[in-house]
Amino acid sequence: MPISLLPFFPIFPFLFLSPPDVHRIHQRILTLDTHADAPIMMQKSGFDVGTTHDTKQDGSQIDFPRMKAGGMDAMFFAVYTSQGPRTPEGHAEAKRNALNQFDLIHQALKKYPDQAELATTPDDAYRIEKAGKRAVFIGMENGYPVGNDLSMLKTYYDLGCRYITLTHFANNLIGDSSTDPDGPLHGGLSEFGKKVVPEMNRLGILIDVSHVADKTFYDALALSKAPVIASHSNARALCDYPRNMTDDMIRAIAAKGGVVQVNFVSDYLKKPSPAFQVAKTKFRMARVGRVLTPEQEAQLKVASDSLGKVFASERASLSDIANHIDHIVKITSIDYVGIGSDFDGGGGVNGLEDVSQIENLTGELLRRGYSEKDIAKIWGGNLLRVLGQAKVK
Repeated sequence: MPISLLPFFPIFPFLFLSPPDVHRIHQRILTLDTHADAPIMMQKSGFDVGTTHDTKQDGSQIDFPRMKAGGMDAMFFAVYTSQGPRTPEGHAEAKRNALNQFDLIHQALKKYPDQAELATTPDDAYRIEKAGKRAVFIGMENGYPVGNDLSMLKTYYDLGCRYITLTHFANNLIGDSSTDPDGPLHGGLSEFGKKVVPEMNRLGILIDVSHVADKTFYDALALSKAPVIASHSNARALCDYPRNMTDDMIRAIAAKGGVVQVNFVSDYLKKPSPAFQVAKTKFRMARVGRVLTPEQEAQLKVASDSLGKVFASERASLSDIANHIDHIVKITSIDYVGIGSDFDGGGGVNGLEDVSQIENLTGELLRRGYSEKDIAKIWGGNLLRVLGQAKVK
């Protein structure tokens, strides 16, 4: 239990760890982040993930040099597609987009073999870390590119995909989203979705229940024979947002042996004001059902920057991240929580702006009384345990 929850905490010597002590502990731990939207930046003309960038200049929060500088050993790069029309044309475009992102990741790894390497198993993560390189796993955010073609799951698996977030901000053919403005379409998992889950189990692709509606969550949990994950979700008890998990949902994931990976997006960490919530929802839903032109993307970027300035006081802090970790540990145990930052996709808080600063979170956890063994579980051990159980014969 974190000592912030215990009396007389000043007697504990690890409260007085110096920055060098924190650094040594951080370097000994294998750190893994299950949700990084680096492919969003990698699709931009001229962006090179193998060179150092500045968040203030181009908005990027991830590149291989900054991963090394921050002691980030492994990340799941998310192949993300915003939800568009549920039509043959929409699904064809989503597949094209997804396959392009897979290719961009593979090309970057070929270009920088001395910096990073593709990982698909827990053993890969430890081997690549030992070699002094970054381990890049691949996940897929939104099952939209699956369309209604079950065989696409094997295609994505063969390209390295090891989890799929079943839905995103709107319903797709797999199931209902927690935030679709039109409400539920299927009443949980669709009939097609009930075929997707066991096929993912067979292949060894983790079921990711971030973003799904509560009914979709329970349908997927009941149907999956493997543990499930929430690759980037927080506790609804601390921040009442439909994207977050209720305590019962968190306990249900834990009971099945899965893990909840805490997200760094401010409005999933602390309850936003009504005005900010309305503005943010309107901004996010501007993408739903649309394939945006470069001009429209630029307009959304301006709108996002404007929101950030107007609602600067709403931004969460490093302490808020640790509060969600504390809560999940309190209602389950140290074995069912991890990290899914959502860097390059909206993640980032005061005190933790990009991947080069992740040691700050290790320091905060140490200050709260977590042991090095505990932090190793939070930073990657728990997720790698679950990844090893993804394939069901």
